Amino acid sequence: MKCLYSLLLCLALVSCSTVKENNLAYFKNLPVSATGTLPSVPAGDITLQLADEVTVTVSSLVPEATAMFNAPQANAAPRGELATTAMPRLATHVVDSQGCITLPVIGRLHVAGLTTAQVEQAIRERVGEQVRDPFVQVQLVGFFVNVMGEVRQPRRVSVTRERYTVLDALADCGDLTEWGQRDGVIVIRRALDGGSTFYRLNLADTQLMTSPAFFLQQNDVVYVEPNKIKIDNSKYNQNNAYKLSVISTIVSASSVLVSLVIALAVK
Repeated sequence: MKCLYSLLLCLALVSCSTVKENNLAYFKNLPVSATGTLPSVPAGDITLQLADEVTVTVSSLVPEATAMFNAPQANAAPRGELATTAMPRLATHVVDSQGCITLPVIGRLHVAGLTTAQVEQAIRERVGEQVRDPFVQVQLVGFFVNVMGEVRQPRRVSVTRERYTVLDALADCGDLTEWGQRDGVIVIRRALDGGSTFYRLNLADTQLMTSPAFFLQQNDVVYVEPNKIKIDNSKYNQNNAYKLSVISTIVSASSVLVSLVIALAVK
């Protein structure tokens, strides 16, 4: 009988461990082979939005011919950062409320909704009217995404490269907690017209990589939903707190009544 009980207990423990492991696993539909292929990942080129900050560099075989198209260097830090060095850095251009940047000689140029490659092409055409074979480089200085919910370090992440995935964001925040819903990762994205779109991602499915939200964009919000265990525990704790409060109130009221009765009896 003891052997049977021990066997059942071991099976129960193994079962619970397996369920927990499966619930915490990513990419559960990967084949069991040693290697394989995954779905193709979209390009992930992000488009410029209002208030983005970019650097623009124009050069050619004759540097003097393109010098006038470059803004003078400065030693100011990017917005939101404190300058820590006096070394000169490229001046930045901020996309204004009309979606434009202002460049030397060229003047105002509409860039909102364009990729950096498209902006490079537009500037190259304008400069090419005066300079032969110009080289143009446009770089996004950086952007922010907000990661919330069941991650170990919820925070605002400063991104310094254009290709940045939801997996990068979760890794930078210490990964999901054991209470995070692996198939409940939501990305909320604001459009240029002021509206918002949400995408629900499933970290257990390799098709995650084909989602338009796999590569994050400026000001995206990544929210990890709590799983059922966390929700049930929260409800249990709230109920217990309420019961404890009620009991405490009743005990306090009873103490007052007993004290009052004793006081009356003494008189």
